Amino acid sequence: MIFGTGLDIIEIERIKNSIEKYSPKFEQRIFTSSEISYCQTKGNPAKHFAARFAVKEAVSKCLGTGITGLLGFKDMEVINEETGKPVLKMIGKGEKLFQKLKLKTIHISISHDRTHAIAHAIAEQ
Repeated sequence: MIFGTGLDIIEIERIKNSIEKYSPKFEQRIFTSSEISYCQTKGNPAKHFAARFAVKEAVSKCLGTGITGLLGFKDMEVINEETGKPVLKMIGKGEKLFQKLKLKTIHISISHDRTHAIAHAIAEQ
């Protein structure tokens, strides 16, 4: 059964500007060390950081919390399977919330073009 769904879109340039202006504090406040390492290996890191930012926002919407004391940016992590498929891993407060809501999984999908990144999340009970 679907518990909730969330969608987020962000301008890649917005994330690029934040990285240029506030690096490394910006990345460290929003992303896990694994996410930072992954994105920094890419030719256009801002595009990949933006996609992961959009996932975190979409997940917070599908759970109905937003980014608050119940769920922070670093309480979830996007990892990639060997095939490249993005998968969400809930950690810290995110894992506790996941268990409290009795969720089975949270499906995510990411896409981006030259200017925008978009993510969709569906929480399943």
